[in-house]
Amino acid sequence: MLTDKVRSIQKLQTPPAILVIGDLMIDHYVWGDATRLSPEAPVPIVNVKNESTTLGGAANVAQNLVALGARVTLGGVIGDDAFGIQLTEILRNEGIATNAIIKDSLRPTTVKTRIVVGSHQLVRVDREVTDPVHSDLEDELVNKLDQYITEADIVLFSDYGKGLFSSGLTQRLIRLANDKQKKVIIDPKGLDYEKYKGAFMIKPNRKELAEAAKTEKIKGIEDLQKAAKTIFGQTGVEYLVVTLSEEGMVILDELTYKLLPVKATAVFDVTGAGDTVLATIAYFIASGLNIEEACELANHAAAIVIRRIGSATTTINEIIEDIEKDKA
Repeated sequence: MLTDKVRSIQKLQTPPAILVIGDLMIDHYVWGDATRLSPEAPVPIVNVKNESTTLGGAANVAQNLVALGARVTLGGVIGDDAFGIQLTEILRNEGIATNAIIKDSLRPTTVKTRIVVGSHQLVRVDREVTDPVHSDLEDELVNKLDQYITEADIVLFSDYGKGLFSSGLTQRLIRLANDKQKKVIIDPKGLDYEKYKGAFMIKPNRKELAEAAKTEKIKGIEDLQKAAKTIFGQTGVEYLVVTLSEEGMVILDELTYKLLPVKATAVFDVTGAGDTVLATIAYFIASGLNIEEACELANHAAAIVIRRIGSATTTINEIIEDIEKDKA
């Protein structure tokens, strides 16, 4: 049984070592009340009651992996600023190794500030530069990541389109991982999937796949397979795992597919669910399970986190409980 395999993984003395490379960011929330309009413009005046800060982007993927029990190293670029210091401190407090993070004095640490009144988000303010990282910093990052790729059981790319994953750097890192016989799993962004050539697996959602394959909306499995064929031709990856929101997810290779129906009985918030799916698949593949088993467990993990408000994580015990509840 799958739960027996998961329990045996829990008993491993050395949990898997996972390297996450990606766009790092902070999610900053400002909570308040709004009872009147500004006399300066027809906008609400927000009386701030509270503020909170959480990890975003690739850092949220790393946080999900830690919750599952992995040993995690995070690589990427932050600004040489106060938010960069804050991000690094949060990561270290979470038990995430930050040795592979480098600073860029020419770009700020990415911060998304959301102004929330009651249960409604009024506005989001982004501090970011999405220009490609300078070539000198790319070289520095590759040299720093070399050692951590060697030590990792699996490598994740969490691409949020913030300038880290240029075509050149992405290919350098994939070749480096392949030379060391490390599987690379990618959460993609944008239309250029050729830069992911040589990876083990790519995990787009339905909309991302349709856009990258330059096709109309994907409705059924035939549309899905047609779009996937385009991506397989561009990248040569072994698997595509396509998340389908309320329909679950589908695993595709070049010849076959398997649909995994959604496990959720209630949906409150899908924020961060894709990060949970990515982290769970990587964790269990690194622990020795095959891709179908890992995706089945990721489906349960996603069902757990979307029942909660905000970016959430889950644990192996909760996944086991969800499987057993599903079978009851």
